[in-house]
Amino acid sequence: MSNTLSLLNLEKNFLEAHEGLTNREAVEEANRCLYCYDAPCIQACPTSIDIPSFIKKIASGNLKGSAKTIMTANPVGASCSRVCPTEELCEGACVLNHSTKPIMIGDLQRYATDWARHNDAVLFEAGESNGKKVGIIGGGPAGLSAARELARFGYEVTIYEAEKEAGGLNTYGIVSFRLPQSISFWEVEQVKKLNVEIRTNVKVGKDISVEEIAMKHDFLILAVGMSSVPDLKIEGEDLLGVHDAIEFVKATKSGTLNKEYAGKNVVVIGAGNTAIDGATCSVRLGAGNVKILYRRTKEEMTAYDFEYEFAKQDGVEFRWLTAPQRIIGNDAGEVTGIECIKMELGEPGMDGRKRPVPVQDSQFVLPVDVVIKAIGQTRHLSLIEQFGLEHSDGVVKIDQDTFQTSNPKIFACGDVVFGKGVGEAMVVTAAEQGKQVAYHLHGKFAEVQMN
Repeated sequence: MSNTLSLLNLEKNFLEAHEGLTNREAVEEANRCLYCYDAPCIQACPTSIDIPSFIKKIASGNLKGSAKTIMTANPVGASCSRVCPTEELCEGACVLNHSTKPIMIGDLQRYATDWARHNDAVLFEAGESNGKKVGIIGGGPAGLSAARELARFGYEVTIYEAEKEAGGLNTYGIVSFRLPQSISFWEVEQVKKLNVEIRTNVKVGKDISVEEIAMKHDFLILAVGMSSVPDLKIEGEDLLGVHDAIEFVKATKSGTLNKEYAGKNVVVIGAGNTAIDGATCSVRLGAGNVKILYRRTKEEMTAYDFEYEFAKQDGVEFRWLTAPQRIIGNDAGEVTGIECIKMELGEPGMDGRKRPVPVQDSQFVLPVDVVIKAIGQTRHLSLIEQFGLEHSDGVVKIDQDTFQTSNPKIFACGDVVFGKGVGEAMVVTAAEQGKQVAYHLHGKFAEVQMN
């Protein structure tokens, strides 16, 4: 009985942390909007959602029209209403920042898309077939966005997804208490309803060759995102209790909750959004103490400000200018501690950020039971090279205007084209790139038809 209750408590910990607006709250908030003619919030949205329009439709009770306005511009608009850094984007640009408080654009976007989700609203229809086939490798935000637009243009679209379910980062990589899987699944269904075939559990280059997939389709879109967390390259990484942050978060979203973290000391290495997710998940799994170790300072951290504040509210401790040197274990092969060294910032590196330099004789040991690695992600180098595409350390080179790769038949978008310090690798940016790829691919097809 106690075990059942403990698991129920764990499940409650992973329920969505932020409640949506009530009907009354949504209408009142919508009526605060000034419906600016030259709205700066639109300019600040990477997908250019007509924000005043969708808010005005909420105020007038046209919720289906509001949701369609949002989803037309952003095929993963329901997810983005929960995970976008709105205070840095649309809400940050709201004119009301100068006099009162900005419109709660993200919450209103969530309100409208939640209505569409709960009411099974049909928002889009497939276009008349043009006889052309497009294969999309990767069913995350970029791939889904490209598929949705191409289906509306009349293409026969097949998505090849390596995981059990499509949705990519939204389905597996963002913690449930910020983005439940049901939201991502609904967005996937919106795409499926346009006659898009989604083949899951299929790894291109392994389950199907690149030659075969190229022969099957007139065009290909590479939207595979990134791969696993790289090794720390320190002693002790093979000990029991050392985890890849991506797989760790994925396990919590897949329902494999357990009590093994209760009361444990957890260290997360890294200070990006995934590191924050690993830390806040650990708290919800009952960890006794959770620390984030980062070799630079707060100013260099890549996590969003709201993520950082969320983690602090959860009681996560941050250790700046701290780098791991080795992970210590016992005779049973279990983690017992981590040896660290203090750092100081030196001269800027190639990416413009100051490089951390070890402080001599500053080593110390932290008692720890679990180590979660969150120091970025590796690239799908093998797949990229199988396609013979030009790249730079796994970052696919594209024409910045058309998203075409070195192979004119293949386009690329999303994380696979983002390099270090180049672009904003956000869900909303990936969605916009997916749209743009579809438009440029369709334009290329039209150009061929004319010739």
